[in-house]
Amino acid sequence: MDGRIEKGDIVLINKSGKYHQQVGEVSEIDYNIFFVKIVIVNLGNQEANFEEKDLQLQTKKPNLQEVIASVDKILEQVVQITSLPTREKVELPNRLKYLKLDIPKLDKQLIEKNFDSIDKIFAATREADSSASFWQEIDPNLEKISWWMRTSL
Repeated sequence: MDGRIEKGDIVLINKSGKYHQQVGEVSEIDYNIFFVKIVIVNLGNQEANFEEKDLQLQTKKPNLQEVIASVDKILEQVVQITSLPTREKVELPNRLKYLKLDIPKLDKQLIEKNFDSIDKIFAATREADSSASFWQEIDPNLEKISWWMRTSL
């Protein structure tokens, strides 16, 4: 794992004090007048600034290849969803394929539009069949795509 802390990474705060041992997501990177890297960490309902040396990297944000692999994993699961209406049986795999093609282009509007449509179809499907085993594969992959979108676009 690359040790450089970047926007979107999950970090643990090592600095003693108010935020010691808390985990947060990096929302911004800045530098002070002495060119020391300052990392702004989102800690739920507040943000705090830390020097990079006061943080320990927990999880790197997903990269492009991981996000595309997540779309593929979701596509594999879609065939197992028997409760999909006929229209969604066609639309969902198509939207996922378009999303996979759009991700490398980094077109925020296109990616968000497709992801929102996919999310709505899954939300309706979850109401019909929330206990199915395919959700164990779909949910973490949707979260990974959402995390990447939030931190990369």
